[in-house]
Amino acid sequence: MTVREAGPGDAVNGVRPRWVALPETVGEIAAVLRAGAEQDLAVVPAGGGTKLHWGPPPERCDVLLDLCCMNEILEHAAGDLVVRAQAGVTMDALAGTLAGKGQELALDVPFAEGTTVGGTLAASLPGPRSFRYGTARDLLIGITVVLPDGTIARSGGKVVKNVAGYDLGKLFTGSYGTLGVIAEATFRLHPLPADRRWVVAELDRAEVAPVAARLAASQAEPSAVEVDWPDPGGPLTLAALVEGTAAEARADTLRELIGGGSPTPEQPSWWGLIERDEVLVELRFLPKDTAAVLDAVAGTGLALRGSAVSGRALLEARRHLAEDELAAAVARLRERARAHVLAAPYDGLDRWGRVSGLPLMRRVKERFDPGRRMSPGRFVGGI
Repeated sequence: MTVREAGPGDAVNGVRPRWVALPETVGEIAAVLRAGAEQDLAVVPAGGGTKLHWGPPPERCDVLLDLCCMNEILEHAAGDLVVRAQAGVTMDALAGTLAGKGQELALDVPFAEGTTVGGTLAASLPGPRSFRYGTARDLLIGITVVLPDGTIARSGGKVVKNVAGYDLGKLFTGSYGTLGVIAEATFRLHPLPADRRWVVAELDRAEVAPVAARLAASQAEPSAVEVDWPDPGGPLTLAALVEGTAAEARADTLRELIGGGSPTPEQPSWWGLIERDEVLVELRFLPKDTAAVLDAVAGTGLALRGSAVSGRALLEARRHLAEDELAAAVARLRERARAHVLAAPYDGLDRWGRVSGLPLMRRVKERFDPGRRMSPGRFVGGI
């Protein structure tokens, strides 16, 4: 296995590791974690590195575990609509392979080029079509992980053995590398849609909530309904997607429900993208609270992009925000929604707010990583 000294470009949110290990097998990942356990070394897993600046800096980082060499698609059972891939496979490479068989993993990953399977699961940020297909944890049917002591554990998929009653897939999805290392993942696939149509319309803020409610209940069955609001003082753009049979006719139905708009086979340029993530805030809310959430966003100076039908949005800072300015904006948002700061250059910011499940999460962390060697301090409550 290749192990090299770390350089400035290997820093995890400003914290430079001592070494970088590049395993090529699950067994080599296990060897690194066993050595870490013996020597009390803190390990931070990394995929494409696109989100290493998210979350707080780690309390310590001795080894950056770079999974870029774990880049094989191990099995694609096209007839069963199942794929198994190593954690370092990029989402672009996976999509290309699946498309060759007329299939897809229905995750719209809103990250930079190079985003990997493991990183997608570890961060677990939903894309536009989560309204229809679910999130990464919903499409994940099996997982292989390496625990902090080097134990290899498998759960779900074609494997009958589980570990101590835990649903490892759900635990590790969204865990930011704090419980162990995701090595392989098995996903449920869908056929590529025969056709797609977007209906794009410009709306006033007050129109969004009632329009979204009509679209969510429509028998035209939109796969996604996204809002783009680059200037909270101006109008919004709403785009609704239909896929599959009779897409054109169903798009006409959505246009009538919206009260205007233009059906098009072309995806909007902003669809599902994160343009700037130096400062990034995620919102989760009940769809019935959409109007109140938009009102709260209007005073923050943050650009919004997200789904009024799924109750989730991302806010980006398109201009510089001082720490006190961002803290005040997040506090205002928390009066209406669950808001946590995914990325920000400020250490003193309350990133997570009140998390009711924190005591349970602490117990899970203690169960899996009692030595606090896996990405220590990177997750909720300093986990």
